[in-house]
Amino acid sequence: MVDARGLRCPLPVIRLARAARDAVPGAVLTVVSTDPAAQHDVPAWARLRGHTVVESRREPDGALAISVRVGSAG
Repeated sequence: MVDARGLRCPLPVIRLARAARDAVPGAVLTVVSTDPAAQHDVPAWARLRGHTVVESRREPDGALAISVRVGSAG
């Protein structure tokens, strides 16, 4: 899990990208962000990198949690 609460664009995506670099294909990573831009930025980044968004949900604190399955592009 990548906790990016309180970080503004582009930091949630940068932190998620770092985690994805070290992840094996098929791993699911979740980024939790309070930045409204993450709702659009994370799926766009995933699409460009060959990853797949598998879930998006609101946390009890209002943060957005987006889970991404890492593709072979890593």
